[in-house]
Amino acid sequence: MTISMYQASVPPMIKTLSNLRNLLEKATAHAEAKKIDPAVLINSRLYPDMFPLSRQIQIATDMAKGAASRLAGLEAPSYEDNEATFPELIARLDKTIALLESFKPQDIDGTEDRTITLHMRDRTLTFKGLPYLIDYVLPNVYFHTTTAFAILRHNGVEIGKKDFLG
Repeated sequence: MTISMYQASVPPMIKTLSNLRNLLEKATAHAEAKKIDPAVLINSRLYPDMFPLSRQIQIATDMAKGAASRLAGLEAPSYEDNEATFPELIARLDKTIALLESFKPQDIDGTEDRTITLHMRDRTLTFKGLPYLIDYVLPNVYFHTTTAFAILRHNGVEIGKKDFLG
C-alpha cells in the first residue's frame, strides 16, 4: 500500500488544526472561568525570544494553507495576521480548515516532484514536493501547534495529550 501526497498532507493538517481549535475553545472557557483577561493568554509566550500564542496559531495556519495551495499549483491566500481575540483566532482556524477541505486528492496527488519555491526575507528556499511536505511543512505545523499547546498548558489551561492528539 502506498500513501498519496493528499493523504499525507490535507487530512493530517485538518486534524491538527481542528485539535488546535478545540484547545482554543478550552482556553476561552478557562479564561472565562478563572476571570483571566484572554489577552494575557493570547500574548503569552514560553520564553521572551519566542512568538506569543497568537503568532503560533498564525504560523501553523500559514504553513497549512500555503502547503496545500502550493502543492496544488495555486497561490496561497493571504491573511492579515491581525487576530487579537480567541474568536478571531478560532475564525482563522475555521477559515484555514475550510480551505483545506476544499482540496481534493486529484489537486495534490502526484506532486512529489513539483518544484516549490519559497521567498523568505533573506533567502529563497527551493524544494521538491515530497521533501517540502515531509521535511518542512509538517514539522512546522506540528512545532507551532505543540508550542501553542505548551503556552496554554503552562498558563494553567487544563489540557493534556488527548486534547493535542484529538
